Amino acid sequence: MSFVLLLGAVAVVAAFPLLWWAVSGASSSSAVARNLTAGASSFTDYRSAVLARSAKERAVGPAVERLADRARRLTPNGMVENLERRILLAGVPEGWPLERVLAAKVVGGAAAAGLVVLWFLDAPGPGRVVLGLGGVAFGYLLADILLYNAATKRQQAIQRELADTIDQMLISVEAGLGFDAAMVRAGRSGDGPLHTELARTMQDVQAGLARSDALQGLVARTEVDDLRHFVLAVIQADRYGVAISKVLRVQAAEMRVKRRQRAEEAAMKLPVKILFPMVLFILPVIFIVLLGPAAIRIFGALG
Repeated sequence: MSFVLLLGAVAVVAAFPLLWWAVSGASSSSAVARNLTAGASSFTDYRSAVLARSAKERAVGPAVERLADRARRLTPNGMVENLERRILLAGVPEGWPLERVLAAKVVGGAAAAGLVVLWFLDAPGPGRVVLGLGGVAFGYLLADILLYNAATKRQQAIQRELADTIDQMLISVEAGLGFDAAMVRAGRSGDGPLHTELARTMQDVQAGLARSDALQGLVARTEVDDLRHFVLAVIQADRYGVAISKVLRVQAAEMRVKRRQRAEEAAMKLPVKILFPMVLFILPVIFIVLLGPAAIRIFGALG
């Protein structure tokens, strides 16, 4: 039996539980509406209340929790802490807590293992064993790769926004606002990851946390070098009594210089990055277009 036929059979079999999940989940809103309009009664039937919930809440949710609990037990504590760190750096994506990520890792590895087994049974060989192990590892680490990519993009966005945000805070401080009020205004003026983190930092300060500790928490949640230098400068200025406006002016100028240097560095790397695609894909096509007719004529004349 060919691999394509086996894969098609697996897809058809997997479609039935997905269809059942979609249909049962779609009727949950009507069940909830019936429960809300049924009126008060002397007692509540627990079985009816449970059955009124969607299939996702009754079956998928508990299954994910059990799978995540099993995966947490089998995963070393260091890997779990590293995964929590990546989720924090990625901005804690909505709907993807640690338990769901652990379950996704197990499901990805199991799905990749199933496909690898089918592929190996189609044509056994040592080469497919090595590739299959790599495919299983990729399926298991896919969630980590996505979280790392999301965290990297978020850190780059924070780095790009930092210079303009410090400029805005400098304008606010020179206009008469305090540093805390300037941070609140900067946090409310945008919707990027840096503005979100500034708003959360000021919420920590308003909750009673010391400003230096709140700023250190900001650095720990982002791990951006430029932001770390800015926070250290602000903490030292607060400790030694330096005017915050001078610190913000110096930091804003330094961040603009660093941003321009990063742009120049990216521009200098561009010719090197485009060299290999040009040699492998563009130049051969140009040679075929230019030398192809001449080669055909030469072969025709010699023949």
